[in-house]
Amino acid sequence: EYGDIMFGPYGPVEINDTVFEELHLPPVMAKEVQNAWHKFLGNFETKLAAGEAIYAAMFEAAPSIQNLFKTPRAVQGMRFMYGMNNIVESIHDPPQNKAVLESLSFQHLDLEVTGPRTQVFRDAIVDLLAQELGSAMTTTAQVGFSTLLGYVGA
Repeated sequence: EYGDIMFGPYGPVEINDTVFEELHLPPVMAKEVQNAWHKFLGNFETKLAAGEAIYAAMFEAAPSIQNLFKTPRAVQGMRFMYGMNNIVESIHDPPQNKAVLESLSFQHLDLEVTGPRTQVFRDAIVDLLAQELGSAMTTTAQVGFSTLLGYVGA
C-alpha cells in the first residue's frame, strides 16, 4: 500500500539494512508519530504497563525471539518502552536520532538483528499502536512509525 513512499534510503515497507544514514521524515509526519506515541502512552496507567504491552505484542508476533532476551519481563518491557521513547522523542533531530540508534545498537551486539526480525518487531509495534489508538492512528503516523521502526533495524 505504501511501497512507493521513500525518505532517502528508507521506507515503510522494505527494511534497508545496507546503509545507515540519517532519517529525515517530513516535520508533519514526525509530529504525527510523536502525537500517536503520546496518545499510546496515555492509554496506560503507567509506562511499565505500556512497556509490557510492547513486550507482549513482540513475543506474541514472534515467540521464537523470546529466548534472545534474558532479562525478566518487566525489565525488558521497560527497556522496550524507554528505547522507543528515546527514538520517537528524537525524531525531529536526525543526527540525535541516529546517535540514539547507534547507542541502542551497541546494546544489541550479541543479537543477530536481521531484516526479517526487524520486520516482525516493526509490524508488531505498529499493529499494537493501531489497535490501541484506533482512528487516532492516522495514515501519516502509521507510515512514519513503519519507516522509523524499519530504520531502527538498519
